[in-house]
Amino acid sequence: MSVMRPLRSVGLVGYGAYIPRYRLPASEISRIWGGDEEGTVAFKSVPGLDEDTVTIAIEAARNAVARARIDPVLLRAVWIGSESHPYAVKPSSTVVAEALGVGNACLAADLQFACKAGTEALQAGIALVGSGMAGYAMAIGADTAQGRPGDALEYTAAAGGAAYIVGPAEAGCATLEGSYSYVSDTPDFWRRPGQNYPRHGGRFTGEPGYFAHVLSSVRSLMEGLGRSASDYRYAVFHQPNPRFPERAARQLGFKSEQYSPGLLANEIGNAYAGSSLLGMSAVLDIAQPGDRILLVSFGSGAGSDAFSWLVTDTLPKRQSLAPTTRAYIERKTIIDYATYLRLRGQLVMH
Repeated sequence: MSVMRPLRSVGLVGYGAYIPRYRLPASEISRIWGGDEEGTVAFKSVPGLDEDTVTIAIEAARNAVARARIDPVLLRAVWIGSESHPYAVKPSSTVVAEALGVGNACLAADLQFACKAGTEALQAGIALVGSGMAGYAMAIGADTAQGRPGDALEYTAAAGGAAYIVGPAEAGCATLEGSYSYVSDTPDFWRRPGQNYPRHGGRFTGEPGYFAHVLSSVRSLMEGLGRSASDYRYAVFHQPNPRFPERAARQLGFKSEQYSPGLLANEIGNAYAGSSLLGMSAVLDIAQPGDRILLVSFGSGAGSDAFSWLVTDTLPKRQSLAPTTRAYIERKTIIDYATYLRLRGQLVMH
């Protein structure tokens, strides 16, 4: 199948990130449950008592608007990808649109596809603007991911989000060269209705989950565009842990200096729908005109979206207009396991 390209050239007009300040060390989880934190992450970000997917999305979206330098009323869509929307029935996207001052003439929707939900929203925004139906659209990936206490997921399931405004290519900080999506019915991760925590297929999460989909989407994209790993200054992958993206990058021919600037997992954990989009924001904070960036997501269930972006002369003028992703990473407060349980509402008092 051919690479996907919109009829009208589009770009990323604005971008923004947000990461909660609280950090739980993996050593704290190991101390309580007696597990081995080796091979997981050093820290994971934890939302405060007054933070959820909506508040994270609003903060990231405001940063994106600041960099885009547009009136929010121009946004004709606000789409949020997440697997931890605060309401089972009531959209997060309408709350975010209201907080931004978008107005009523707006499409709004919540998307779900595990950790791929954020780039799924981005694909939809590209299609809407690329078809000419809208001038600008916002795509957000945000999560307050949870893991069952004592489970392997608890070491990495984290919180954070990133927002992107898609608009005309001539106004973009980075223009889209093409994208490719690859999906299959692979039951590596799931949560049934009424269950508090997701479950996972253990050995299936790597193969045939993460690696089969990520490698397939990237190889198909690069083949369709006539690109190779050496054509990219940066490569950003979904980060369920530090090991998976490193292994995928090496198999695709990327070197450490290409993927390490966007590899945040060891410092903040896996922000699920915000994971690869946060990595992309960290790269955009340091990228220069002419740099080519590969962005790749993965969502269990399973699927992967791959994008090729080319940085324009506009980006350096926008980078300082909002806090950098690195600034949010370094603004941290270390907490213990008991505080983590309190912040996550896992101490039932009635």
